[in-house]
Amino acid sequence: MNIIHVHDLKKSFGQFEAVKGVAFSVEKGESFSLLGPNGAGKSTIINMITGLFAPTSGSIQIKEIDVIKEPKRAQKLIGVVPQEIALYESMSARENLKFWGRMYNLTGKSLEKSVEEVLEIIGLTERANEKIETFSGGMKRRVNIGAAILHKPEILIMDEPTVGIDPQSRNHILETVKRLNNEGMTIIYTSHYMEEVEYLCERIGIVDHGNLIACGTLRDLRETIGNRSKIVLTIDKESLHSDHVSKVLKGRFLEKDVHIQENQLIVFHQQPQSVLSDLIQLVTQTGVKIAAVEIIEPNLESVFLHLTGRSLRD
Repeated sequence: MNIIHVHDLKKSFGQFEAVKGVAFSVEKGESFSLLGPNGAGKSTIINMITGLFAPTSGSIQIKEIDVIKEPKRAQKLIGVVPQEIALYESMSARENLKFWGRMYNLTGKSLEKSVEEVLEIIGLTERANEKIETFSGGMKRRVNIGAAILHKPEILIMDEPTVGIDPQSRNHILETVKRLNNEGMTIIYTSHYMEEVEYLCERIGIVDHGNLIACGTLRDLRETIGNRSKIVLTIDKESLHSDHVSKVLKGRFLEKDVHIQENQLIVFHQQPQSVLSDLIQLVTQTGVKIAAVEIIEPNLESVFLHLTGRSLRD
């Protein structure tokens, strides 16, 4: 059963069209990702789903509630973890959680119980009475997540929640999201980190320049590139004559399978080992110096490169 349905969603800021007719659905209990580079339109889509931005056109439904007409009613079902940390630095973690709990109309024993449960989930019970200003960036983000789940929302929307944090906190956040999803919470997770998305999400929507350019399971998306591996040759950039190398490679491989980026030559192929020797020989004959060779199994980075001609992190 779909808990969220987005149809032909558009958003313009003046002459700039940030979101261009996006459509997707999310099932109850699903973990769904919007994956794309910075500036792709992910946050704008999220801000419309949460009722922060009014769409230029299109529709959003959450459990048959029209978000555009009844944003307050829809917001009661949602917990939001924004990119920016929304906490009071001079207050403790517990005080912050109590403050945000009251914003969700939690009071008395219900509030106390919810705060203690959340502190356990985010792993900060022992640090609960310390001020936020003494916390690391990762710990602050964990409290940010805690504030979003105090009222036990049906849907948790997370916008780039692991940007700029240490690996330990990042792992804790990913495990927390996994746990919440396993317990039945619907997750919408935006990121430009493909490893996080591959670990957390059942379905993935790839966003680029305001468009949803592909959507499906990881297996579905891999099939868009025919389950082809990526051969990456790291080269001496000074020895590269792009036009000549490109012409030589495209005479041997399909044009859409050949990419030249900075100090890398990239070729997609279903049987990379069978063509590797020929590829190295062709490149060497053009005078290009090869520093390293790597074969990468099909992943989201490969899918994005195939669909857009550029790297996910560009």
